[in-house]
Amino acid sequence: MNATRVQTKILWIDNNRDTPAAGPGDPTFAWLIEHVGAAAGIERLPQHDYGAIVLDFPIPDWNPPLLVERVGRLAPGVPILVRDQSATLNDAVRLANLGVQEFLGPPGEEYRQIERVLHERHSRSLARLALRAGMEDWERLLVGDSQQLRRVANLIRLVGARRATVLITGETGTGKELAARALHLAGPRRAGPWVAVNCSALPENLLEAELFGHVRGAFTGAVQSRMGRFEQAQGGTIFLDEIGELPLELQAKLLRVLQEREFQRLGSSETIRSDARVIAATNGDLSQRIEQRRFREDLFYRLNVVPIRMPALRERPGDVPALAEHFVEKICRQEEIALKSIAPEAAERLSAHSWPGNVRQLENSIEMAVALSGDRDLLVPGDFPLPRQERVAVYTPADDSPLVAVPDGGLDYDRTVALIERSILEQALRKTGGNKKAAADMLRLKRTTLSAKMRSLEPEGCG
Repeated sequence: MNATRVQTKILWIDNNRDTPAAGPGDPTFAWLIEHVGAAAGIERLPQHDYGAIVLDFPIPDWNPPLLVERVGRLAPGVPILVRDQSATLNDAVRLANLGVQEFLGPPGEEYRQIERVLHERHSRSLARLALRAGMEDWERLLVGDSQQLRRVANLIRLVGARRATVLITGETGTGKELAARALHLAGPRRAGPWVAVNCSALPENLLEAELFGHVRGAFTGAVQSRMGRFEQAQGGTIFLDEIGELPLELQAKLLRVLQEREFQRLGSSETIRSDARVIAATNGDLSQRIEQRRFREDLFYRLNVVPIRMPALRERPGDVPALAEHFVEKICRQEEIALKSIAPEAAERLSAHSWPGNVRQLENSIEMAVALSGDRDLLVPGDFPLPRQERVAVYTPADDSPLVAVPDGGLDYDRTVALIERSILEQALRKTGGNKKAAADMLRLKRTTLSAKMRSLEPEGCG
C-alpha cells in the first residue's frame, strides 16, 4: 500500500444498491465510500467535504440533468462523475455542460477513473498552495490576477525597497491603504512601525500636533509632551490618507519634512531628524485643487515621485470571483463559523455588477450575504440584494426623425460633429457651474479627457 495516501470521502448516490465499497488495489487515496440514496445524499452535501460525487443512474424519482444541477449547486467545485448505461450521446453532452467531469465505464474500471479524477484535483490544489506559498506576504494583500492589478504589484515590487515617496490615487474603496501596506511590507522597513493618519478625520487645530507632536504647555490642554505620528514612524512608514484635505499651512510644513527630512514638535525649537518613509493617498483630483489654489503644486511634485493608481473594480471584473471567495473566507473566519461557498448563479451576478463603491462595497455585500444565509453553507443570488444599477441616459428623438438632418447639398462632417460635441460640453459645464470635474463625471469622462476635448474644439486663433 502507498504510505502517503490522502484520506478522502466519496459520496456514491445509487439508491442504496449493494455496490462493493472498495477502491483500487494500490490507491493514492484512502477511500471512504458512502453509498446513499438521492434524498440522503443531497442532505449530506452541505455538511461534509467530499473528494468526489458519483451519480449512479437510474435513480428513482430523479432524472439525470435535474440531479446533476442540484448536486452542482450544493457542492460547487467538487468533481461529479456519472454512470448511466442507458445515456445517449446527446444525454452525455447535456450532462457535461451541466458540470459532469467524468462518465464511468463498465464495472471494474470505475475506481481507476475515480482515482485519476481525485489525483488531478489534488494536484491542482497542491499547485495553488505552492503558488500561494511562493508569494511574498505583501502580494497576498492584492487579491486578483487582472492585468491592472499585476501592474500595481510590479510597481510595488520595484519601489518597495526604496525610500522614494509614493502617491496612491484611486476612487473610494479601491484598496489604496492595502497597496500602501503592501509597499511597507515589500521593503526593509517592514520591521519598523506602520503609522496611518487620515488627514480628513481630525480637526485642523489638532492635526499639526497629531503629525509632529507637541511639548508641555504648547497650547491649552497640553498638560504633557506628546510624540507625533512622524516620530512614531521613525524607521518605518507613515501613510497619509486623504492628503488632499491637508490644510495649506500644514502643507508647507509637510513640504519641509519631505525636503529637509526634519521637523519640530509644536512649541519646541528642537529639530528632530525624520527617518520615516512617506506614502500618501487621495481619491480626489489634486491637479484641480492646485488650480483652485487649495493644494501646493510644489508639494504635489514632492509627493508624486512614484505615482500608483489603484484601478476601479469595474475595470477588472475578472477579479470579482477571487475577491468574493477571499471575503467569504475572511468573514467566516472572523465570525468563527463553517466556511460557506458561493453558488455559480450568485458569482455571475456579482461579476456583472458595476460596483460603484469598489472593493469595499463588495466586501460589505459579502458580509451581508453571510449574515442573511443563516445556517446555509451556500450563498445564493437572493443573499445579494444589490441596488439596481443606474442606466446611462442616451438622448433619442421622440419620433423616427434623425438627430441631424443631412441636406441634399451635403455637409461638413467633421465641423458638424465638432459643433455637436462642443454643445454637449458647454451644456455640462453650464449645469455644473463651470466645474470641470463635475462636468466630466456627468458625461462619464475622465477630467483630463474633457480638458483635452475642450482644447481640441477651441476655434482656430483662440486660446
